[in-house]
Amino acid sequence: MTKLPLGEVAGEQQPRCRWCRHALPGRDGPGRRKEFCSQRCRQWDWVSRQRATELELSENELVMTREELDALKDQIYVLHCALADARNDLSKPRHTKDSIREILDWVMEAAEPVASASLHPSSQSLLRP
Repeated sequence: MTKLPLGEVAGEQQPRCRWCRHALPGRDGPGRRKEFCSQRCRQWDWVSRQRATELELSENELVMTREELDALKDQIYVLHCALADARNDLSKPRHTKDSIREILDWVMEAAEPVASASLHPSSQSLLRP
């Protein structure tokens, strides 16, 4: 597997924050390029690396609470169902503007919780021993 430069996704050249993955503004001048979009992201990245070292986690391991994992799985399941419903509805002939809008609204409603999920950990999940 090819490892991409920091902040880059396959087929995408715009640098991204190491922590939250938000797009970073381009930079043409001299100096080191930005790795974080904010001091908050820089701090959370540092805290998470310190905590990972304490717990002897590899770079590819992650710690999250059971509640966070369950909530994420639930959101992904709802999105999966919405996509399956949309695919099924769109396979039928003759759609009106309103029916397509209804399908799109359902998919967008299901995707919103996943898209707006916080990438910032709760302070308790990283700070407790």
